[in-house]
Amino acid sequence: MNTRTIATAGWPCMLVVLTASAAFAGPGDSDAEGLSPQERSEGWILLFDGKTLDGWKTSSGTPSKVPVEDGCINPHGSGGYMMIHEKPWSDFVLSLDFKISKGCNSGVFIRTFPLTPRPGKDVGFNGIEVAIDDTQSAGYHDTGAIYDLVKPAKNAMKPVGQWNHMVVTCDGPNIAVELNGEAVTRMNLDKWTRPNRRPDGSEHKFDVVYKDHPRSGYIGLQDHGSPCWFKNIKIKPLKK
Repeated sequence: MNTRTIATAGWPCMLVVLTASAAFAGPGDSDAEGLSPQERSEGWILLFDGKTLDGWKTSSGTPSKVPVEDGCINPHGSGGYMMIHEKPWSDFVLSLDFKISKGCNSGVFIRTFPLTPRPGKDVGFNGIEVAIDDTQSAGYHDTGAIYDLVKPAKNAMKPVGQWNHMVVTCDGPNIAVELNGEAVTRMNLDKWTRPNRRPDGSEHKFDVVYKDHPRSGYIGLQDHGSPCWFKNIKIKPLKK
């Protein structure tokens, strides 16, 4: 895994409303493209059709070397640092399901921009990562963390081989992560005003001032050496 929550009034209530809509449709309620009529009316967009990699490529700009596996994207062995959706997104609710392998190390990247790495850095330094790891603790590198930046309140991930549901909300400077129905991580980018330092002054690995990080960028599924399967990937743009 590689790379990286919202203490503003009213935010928790908004998060509940948005994530409830993300989970609205049951398996039998979706149409052939994976969205229910309710989701369509709410503005959800399907990013992965479960059959092809249309709209997806590696962060290096090449097609994946790995085909769709059992209706899932598996970025491991794709040939790039991550698999990205072709369109940049700014403010949105991202909803997806994932399943880890034993010893898994992966992550979901948001607002990754640009896709050209800086000299001596990988492209992960250009994004913000929600960590996915085969661990049971709740530290800076565990599932639900904003990698190396914000610890999750708890590790709400299910065991190896079981499906997990993740919702990531980006709204201006505010980022929130929900895992299996539990709000676990919040980050307000405007409070991150120094490189390599969290708001409390403790040190992290990134020479980035997150207050100035691009507010629009690519969504990515990381290959960090282990299989990890993703499906039901959908997004709801937030209107301003």
